[in-house]
Amino acid sequence: MSSPEDGAKAMPLEAAEKLILQWDSTASEDAREKMIFESERVEIDRYLLAVDEVRRSMSGVSLSDEDPRASSTIQIAMARLEDEFRNILITHTSPLEADSLAESTHSISESTYSFSESTHSFSESSTHHHPSDDHDVYGGDEAESSARRSSSGSINYRSTSSIREIDLVPAEAISDLRSIADRMISAGYMRECVQVYGSVRKSAVDANFRLLGVEKLSIGDVQRLEWDALEAKIRRWIRAARVCIRVLFASERRLCDQIFSGIETAIEDACFMETIKGPAIQLFNFAEAISISRRSPEKLFKILDLHDALMDLMPDIDTVFQMKTAESIRVQAAEILSRLGEAARGILSEFESAILREPSQVPVPGGTIHPLTRYVMNYISLISDYKQTMNDLIVSKPSTGSRYSGDPTIPDMEFSEFEGKTPLELHVIWITVILQFNLDGKSKHYRDTSLAHLFLMNNVHYIVHKVKGSPELREMTGDDYLRKLTGKFRQAAMSYQRATWVKVLYCLRDEGLHVSGGFSSGISKSALRERFKTFNAMFEEVHRIQATWLIPENQLREELRISISEKLIPAYRSFLGRFRSHIENGRHPENYIKYTVEDLETAVLDFFEGFPVSPHLRRRSQ
Repeated sequence: MSSPEDGAKAMPLEAAEKLILQWDSTASEDAREKMIFESERVEIDRYLLAVDEVRRSMSGVSLSDEDPRASSTIQIAMARLEDEFRNILITHTSPLEADSLAESTHSISESTYSFSESTHSFSESSTHHHPSDDHDVYGGDEAESSARRSSSGSINYRSTSSIREIDLVPAEAISDLRSIADRMISAGYMRECVQVYGSVRKSAVDANFRLLGVEKLSIGDVQRLEWDALEAKIRRWIRAARVCIRVLFASERRLCDQIFSGIETAIEDACFMETIKGPAIQLFNFAEAISISRRSPEKLFKILDLHDALMDLMPDIDTVFQMKTAESIRVQAAEILSRLGEAARGILSEFESAILREPSQVPVPGGTIHPLTRYVMNYISLISDYKQTMNDLIVSKPSTGSRYSGDPTIPDMEFSEFEGKTPLELHVIWITVILQFNLDGKSKHYRDTSLAHLFLMNNVHYIVHKVKGSPELREMTGDDYLRKLTGKFRQAAMSYQRATWVKVLYCLRDEGLHVSGGFSSGISKSALRERFKTFNAMFEEVHRIQATWLIPENQLREELRISISEKLIPAYRSFLGRFRSHIENGRHPENYIKYTVEDLETAVLDFFEGFPVSPHLRRRSQ
């Protein structure tokens, strides 16, 4: 133990004892009101020299021969140094500055996207809404995804930033604290030193926790929170955890090193754990509560955020808590990381089951995109954004049906068709397979076969659109499967056209209009009139009904209209050209030839807008 002054003369024992008693706060009002280490430097050094002299007088003396007066004096000195130690720590303790907190987090990417804010949950998937609500479905989804990616840059937390220690106490105060700690430990007052240090520094850590928004929540408190409130707390926790591990706890560790290094290794570790064990448990309890909470699809991405953030912090946790006494903290962090991964795997499996069993049976009006389709495709688009993490976590293939299983409640998927795909990619493909399987079942609830085909066309087209719109998702599904999806969407469009327009176009055939024999050889005007009446009635009915059907995607809507016109308009023009004169030469031709070609062209533009139209078609001829 060094003397406070190099080359200082030894102080007589009697003078040393007298000086120590002068600063006895239990015996002197003046001593209670003043602090030695706020005095002149010479006064501080004299007191430390007095303590050293009393300690020196006691060295080498057995307990039975120990001078009671010296023993009492050293107890008074230790009580005084304990007060001084506490006062120096308190005087130089203040919360971290906001700039320090901001600098430690500005370079880290963070996902602020809330899946539940922009999509329907399974419980909402059968909710009806006005058809016009779907007009911006495609653009809205892409805009949200684009905005999320541009605002966050990347959803992964892997970063190059690491521990950034800051000075919590000035250097001159460190020197005084070391001087006091050295003497207290040498005199056998290590426990008192640890307790004083821990109580003051833990209060400082608690103050910084409040500044960072780290709340004192038990695991039960966290699990009782509504998910919307919890999402915001997770975002705040991730930011706070980085600061706590990389700045706050690391700096507390450094302070312990500065004060106690070289004095006693045990006290260095003990003071650090006394300071941060409670706050560290408080910090990690939140993540632990999330990892063991009830699983539901909307939680997946925040759980992945937590997993990525904790994974990124693990090397720093191992560094900051490297001592043996902190092993429980390292173990807790590793176990939470493992449980978060298990929760992500479980949620994905439950999500797949939920899609397969989603029970809504009420058809969506107009055959538009089902909320379940939007929900699922937005979901797997986000999964593709988390591909790096999910590839590490998802290591087994999905549990699928087989064409040989004979189970009608599970669709077929043969892995041999997807050689070279990772388990995660197989899960993504499986999700689209079971989504289509569910949609096939929902299509059967439409009484109108044409509308059932339109419903499938809309929904499969939406799936194709989402896959094509995400490079990550397209890579995961593969072009072969994308071509298969595109073929199914085109097949649904062809099936719609056959179910609707074959009967209408059948009215424009020549068969059954010609008569032969006797004096009436030629065209049967009555049959022709009936044919025009039938065509008019059928087209008006199709127009009335299918104008209320909805294709929300502009290009798809226009392409289907063009396809209809390419079949309908030439057939009607030809039929009208061949037989117009037979009707116009008779009585009331307007009752039979109600529409010009241009009228039909205009009428087709009303199709699939999602709104009812006038009961009677407008006729340009009028």
